[in-house]
Amino acid sequence: MTSASPAMQKANLDAVTPDVHGLISKQTAHLDGLDVTRVRFDTGARWSNDLKSYAGTHSCELPHVGLVLSGRLHVVMDDGGEEEFGPNEVMMLPPGHDAWSVGDEACVFVEFSRGNDYYG
Repeated sequence: MTSASPAMQKANLDAVTPDVHGLISKQTAHLDGLDVTRVRFDTGARWSNDLKSYAGTHSCELPHVGLVLSGRLHVVMDDGGEEEFGPNEVMMLPPGHDAWSVGDEACVFVEFSRGNDYYG
């Protein structure tokens, strides 16, 4: 008989009820010391249209560290810098940005601990 190591943890994002705001949905699994979130920007989704009123800030003030699984995400920083991220690209975004899906495919990415350990 085998048993899981006390340090081993497991979560299933498919078992998490999505938190939906307009065309953006998030599913977060909580592990000790780390949150892992699958984020989906449907076609036409934009942070400033779908989450700005919920966040109550001019731009997204959360840092992000993530891996894009599918689609494309365009990000514009408050200082004017911009970048586009696609499949298998890793992104690290500081606070102060807007983002939107590009093209006719939803952008799906997995985010790790919201970048708080780096930008906090």
